[in-house]
Amino acid sequence: MRSELLAIQVEAAARAAGLEVLSSEADGSDASSPEESDGTAKFLLALAGVSAPSDEKTLLLELSERFEFGRPDLKDGVRTYLAESARRLRNPRPDCLLTLHGIPLSFGQFGWPFHESTSGADTSIVHGEVRLEDGGENLLHARVAASMTVTFREVLPAPEQPFAESFVFNAVRKTMDQGQLELVKSGNRQPVSLTTRFYSPRTKTFSFNDTTEEQRRGFLAGKLFWLSGVLGASDPVWLLDPRDAQYLNSSVEDLRKSVAELAVEGLLRIADDAEFASPTAKLMERKELYTAQLAQTLAFIKPSFNESMRHGLTNM
Repeated sequence: MRSELLAIQVEAAARAAGLEVLSSEADGSDASSPEESDGTAKFLLALAGVSAPSDEKTLLLELSERFEFGRPDLKDGVRTYLAESARRLRNPRPDCLLTLHGIPLSFGQFGWPFHESTSGADTSIVHGEVRLEDGGENLLHARVAASMTVTFREVLPAPEQPFAESFVFNAVRKTMDQGQLELVKSGNRQPVSLTTRFYSPRTKTFSFNDTTEEQRRGFLAGKLFWLSGVLGASDPVWLLDPRDAQYLNSSVEDLRKSVAELAVEGLLRIADDAEFASPTAKLMERKELYTAQLAQTLAFIKPSFNESMRHGLTNM
């Protein structure tokens, strides 16, 4: 009964966000009664009205079967998450994000929600994978184990995907740019520590990268180049993504100003929906600049990686 009610609630929230549930299933529950259930419910979502969407154009939402959807704070959080996801699913590659230092990454195989560490440490863990997406047949990837401290866990309304996905993905991006994650062809899980250094108790906001207006323009131009020009056949991408605003320690309004500046420079074409844009030929002429930046960053993260962690963490 609990999972059936959750399915009804998710379907209603998805419909309100312009999404539809393609399939749903219960997973991993070995409990003898619903009250004891510690399994999850998985929902495959896509934009409403899109026939046969590709895997890259779908969103896998995974929630604990015991998730209290009826709580007002949790319900509002899920609705916001689904509304943003619907915008993101209009990107040519909704699974891809760019790091501040110019690495295009796809994010996948994250197993939500957080689970308790099996090493005995008082932390919660979520596993996933990021892959280098430079437009070629690239095998470089990093399997990650994002660990959340007890103190950090208290910041979240719930350790579930809608409330944690953005800051986990942003923490992975930040850790990658710091040279603390290595992209390899094979390897075990690498750690990403989620601590209060990513959160300001005073402002009650997450904090990742202090950026200038120039850096934000550079980031958005790079996002257009990689996610639209290289990976998306120049289809429009969402440039006012709150996930990027959080990552850049800025606001959606800051991003809007940067988009306007890039338009003045002739580097992008605004789409019918003004929050989306495509790169111009002038921007795509900077291919050597962006590929050189990517090569430089990849060279940086390899030698600076902590060799003692090269073989991963076996207790995560």
